[in-house]
Amino acid sequence: MRLFKQLKWYFIQEWKRYLGSIILLVTIAFLQLIPPKIIGIIVDLIIREKMNSIDILPWISIIFLIAIIVYILRYFWRILLFGASYNLATKLRVKFYSYLSNQSHMFFLKHRTGDLIARATNDVDRVVYAAGEGVLTLIDSSIMGLSVLIVMITQISWSLTIISLIPMPIMAVLIQKYGKELHDKFKNSQQSFSLLNNHTQEIFTSIRMIRSFGLEENQLKKFNDIVNEAGKKNIQVAKIDARFDPVIYLSVAFSNLLGITIGAYLVWKKTITIGQLTSFIMYLGLMIWPMLALAWMFNIVERGSAAWERIYSIITNKLYIEDGIKTAPTTPKKLHVNINTFFYPKRNIPSLKKINFTLFPGKSLGICGPTGSGKSTILKLIQKQFNISNGEITYDSIPLLQLKIDSWRKKISIVNQTSFLFSDSIYNNISFGKPHATKNEIETAAKLADIHKDIIYLPKGYETQVGERGVMLSGGQKQRISIARALLLNAEILILDDALSAVDGNTENNILNNLRNWKKTEHSMIIVAHRLSGLINTDEIIVLKKGMIIQQGNHKQLIKEKNWYQSMYYHQQFKKIDDNLK
Repeated sequence: MRLFKQLKWYFIQEWKRYLGSIILLVTIAFLQLIPPKIIGIIVDLIIREKMNSIDILPWISIIFLIAIIVYILRYFWRILLFGASYNLATKLRVKFYSYLSNQSHMFFLKHRTGDLIARATNDVDRVVYAAGEGVLTLIDSSIMGLSVLIVMITQISWSLTIISLIPMPIMAVLIQKYGKELHDKFKNSQQSFSLLNNHTQEIFTSIRMIRSFGLEENQLKKFNDIVNEAGKKNIQVAKIDARFDPVIYLSVAFSNLLGITIGAYLVWKKTITIGQLTSFIMYLGLMIWPMLALAWMFNIVERGSAAWERIYSIITNKLYIEDGIKTAPTTPKKLHVNINTFFYPKRNIPSLKKINFTLFPGKSLGICGPTGSGKSTILKLIQKQFNISNGEITYDSIPLLQLKIDSWRKKISIVNQTSFLFSDSIYNNISFGKPHATKNEIETAAKLADIHKDIIYLPKGYETQVGERGVMLSGGQKQRISIARALLLNAEILILDDALSAVDGNTENNILNNLRNWKKTEHSMIIVAHRLSGLINTDEIIVLKKGMIIQQGNHKQLIKEKNWYQSMYYHQQFKKIDDNLK
């Protein structure tokens, strides 16, 4: 029953639907009390020979009419009740997605994709089922059970009613006990389902690598173990589930046995009539649904409660990145980075130290350095993916922490080294950030990224399907489509995080030349590269090593200094010459 308390906010919000359902259920319950009463009267009148077959017809017509009305009312309460519960599914999934979309990288390091998908689909379905069928069974069984009980006590025999319902308290105690066990077992079962979901998602994502390493049998064995474990957890749930029905049917059988036995004795003693006993047995039949519903409700609600706990544990986590209150200036301003030290959460060694540079509107900044020197960390901080405790990044002298996340990120478009494409057409992949872009705008962005001529030679041009994660394209083509997607946004700051690593030298030069023509006074660029030839024409270059800036200046200045930049640049040039000679 905890679940109903946890979902109180939604019941209050949709009170009209639920109140309408309750009114209809009450009406149905009272209508269903009439036929047994009528039949009891008919039986007594027939026994006393005061009614013939013709006299029965009006009563039968009333019973038939009641059945039609109940049918119609049940149709409408199902629309009201289940409409409300399906609306809950929409709200929960939107809330869940909204929460995930505002989370930082740290959150996704702790929670795996398959588990989150399981919570957003399977767990939400269980909660919704409880909010629909669970509420239905609770209200319907309570109203029907109580009304039938009152009629049986007041209209027939209170002693017969009490004796007939002796098995019910025993059933309630057993069901409550099984309900608690079901809650824990079902929660474990859902966790196993999440693990299975995770592993399945990882296999499909890395199927190429699995095949290239010949690990199909190895992965099949792992998958089989996880499936078997999930199966065992489901069987444990099924075993507890299986205890409900025997308890219910035995209780119902004993109730009927007691009702008929004691009822027959009361008829013999002339305490009640045969017609009353007939009505009583029919009322006892109506009591079967409330008894069944009680067990069913506990089953549904306990599953829903376990599922809700899994959802609630996610959406109540505090957001790692707090949203600011200020809106970023609409006109281009300078970006200043001043970081004394930066530690990743739960790390004792600083990833950045004494980082200080400024990116002016219309200028370009190059960032280079050995692997692990902190290049990507700086970009993450500029994108406001982590909090800075010692230092700050400001835009127009406003700390990023004070800016609204959406407002700030609209000023940035980024292309990562590992390009992600959706399983969709090239056209839709490029227009992802600007769905209503014209064909001319998309083609212009593709030309700037030097991918237009590749696209038009594909079988369906821009409508070519790229497959999941762009499986139909080469690494260089995926990178250039990602660049076109970023350029289409026409954002103030373009960030290329080693986004040209998969293209050849000539293509790289073409793209960089295009970007220089595109980059007017309102656009700035940050280019991270391992291939230093891509940084030659940037306005300023910073060289990182072990999280610190060891060199700073333009290409002409840095090439004169005997340090990492000069050494690496000449090494790459000699390697390039050597490759050409080969």
